[in-house]
Amino acid sequence: MLSDFTGADKVYLACGYTDLRRGIDGLANIVQQQFELDPFTNTLFLFCGRRRDRIKALYWEGNGFVLLYKRLENGVFQWPRNETEARELTPQQYRWLMEGLNVDQPKAHKAVTGLSIV
Repeated sequence: MLSDFTGADKVYLACGYTDLRRGIDGLANIVQQQFELDPFTNTLFLFCGRRRDRIKALYWEGNGFVLLYKRLENGVFQWPRNETEARELTPQQYRWLMEGLNVDQPKAHKAVTGLSIV
């Protein structure tokens, strides 16, 4: 379900680690207080524990929260650990994360912006 989740307009990743004993209220509180984002939007919020083999996802479905939990049987998620912020992911970065790849692929083609024809 998480591997092909397409219901959200945005996806945010909570960099660093999160205590996964937290439930819906605790994770929504992190979103609101620490990241200053609105958990009641069409946004998927992702959290990872210290061992990097488990993630929780929080999603507002219009009339209530959905809490998803995924535990890998083999391997770990390539989770950014150097920040304490929420980071917005592109759909491609989200697919990379779910496939076990780093969200920062140095060899991937970057989007070109600011072009003009002379």
